[in-house]
Amino acid sequence: MLAVTGAAAAGLLAGCSGAGGGQGSAAEARETAKRAEAALRERTSAASRALVAQYDAVLAMHPSLRDRLAPLRDQSAQHDRALAAPPAATPGPTATRPPSVSSVPADADDAVKQLADAERRTSDAQLAAVATAPPELARLLASVAASGAGHAYLLGGGA
Repeated sequence: MLAVTGAAAAGLLAGCSGAGGGQGSAAEARETAKRAEAALRERTSAASRALVAQYDAVLAMHPSLRDRLAPLRDQSAQHDRALAAPPAATPGPTATRPPSVSSVPADADDAVKQLADAERRTSDAQLAAVATAPPELARLLASVAASGAGHAYLLGGGA
């Protein structure tokens, strides 16, 4: 009888000590969530940086488009800054590749159409990221995605 009672008590004690491990698990879950948010911010921020690089390439090739494109380019740069993870949230130095830029068409109208497509793709990707983002970041991503869709429309890429 004592052996059975002792085994039951040991089981209860093990269960109690496991509950303390739950606090560690909660801390681990929070840390995992922070890392996931930082990674999501980096991906979406990188998409905005790539878009800015595309604008810069078009503006370098077609300076006559500056008045039309500069405000949209500047807003894309603001999106990058808004989406970037705060320095404290980044677990260490991150090596980011420079954004790749597709070749710029020689025709200015084709270059603008290409920008409209890039805005649409970026907007779609940011909207898709809303599903996995924490609430505050989801609201920001939805707003940035809506802005990008507006840019695509203004560039003539709307239907």
